[in-house]
Amino acid sequence: MIRSMTGYGRGEAVLHDRTITVELRSVNNRYLDCSVKIPRLYVFAEETIKSQVQKSVGRGKLDIFVTIDSTAADKVAVTLNKPVADGYYNALLQMRDAYGLRDDISVSLLSRFPDVFLVEKEQGDADVIAGDIAQVLAVALEDFNAMREREGAKLAEDVRAKAANITALLAQVEERSPATVAEYREKLRLRMEEVLANTQLDESRILTEAAIFADKVAVDEETVRLRSHLSQLDDMLTKGGAIGRKLDFLIQEFNREANTIGSKCSDVEMARMVVEIKGEIEKIREQVQNIE
Repeated sequence: MIRSMTGYGRGEAVLHDRTITVELRSVNNRYLDCSVKIPRLYVFAEETIKSQVQKSVGRGKLDIFVTIDSTAADKVAVTLNKPVADGYYNALLQMRDAYGLRDDISVSLLSRFPDVFLVEKEQGDADVIAGDIAQVLAVALEDFNAMREREGAKLAEDVRAKAANITALLAQVEERSPATVAEYREKLRLRMEEVLANTQLDESRILTEAAIFADKVAVDEETVRLRSHLSQLDDMLTKGGAIGRKLDFLIQEFNREANTIGSKCSDVEMARMVVEIKGEIEKIREQVQNIE
């Protein structure tokens, strides 16, 4: 299948009491540029995410958004912040001695002071969490690639339609090219008759000039090569896969042949055909930029 470089995919699941959501968005790019947005507590999974994406995506600017709601899985650890508690206790003793106060220091009193206790979330097993994220990412990638394949099928259909237009225009060029030689030969005959008046024309001279002209304007080689490129384009679209870069190079060859044909144009009608061919090639080039 041919894939577009633009797409969107989403996956969500509740695993080990964590709600994990992964979203993928991509746009065109010459190479794979993968950016991961993930909560700081889970950045250890970032490289695993990138590695998994690289196995499924060839190129494009890809943004990956990972959100994790671990409220149900959170385990809280409460511990005594002894240095702080000692500080409060010693300060209370100093206050008692300095002012002759009654010694009523108690656990209840000390526990009311800020930061006496440390409340921390226990971090889960990193391997388990990374595996859960990878599982949800796989679902998102499947959705993402399905969308890209649908878009890719539309791109391939459009490229084929434009290639068919070029093929039809090439047939017109091939039909018109010999006619331009005949027209040139006739124009040459009339011009020579006008110049030489009653003098008998040298038919061999006319044939020689016409042959030289035919050689200059012959586009057979270029049209054959362009047809070969069109066939190669169709084969690549049929084969599918990550063909974007190859298609980009192939379209450059399209342009090279079209420019050569244009340089040999000898009349307005052929020039018009070549302009239309170049227009279709440019449309294909723009579409190829979207293919992975």
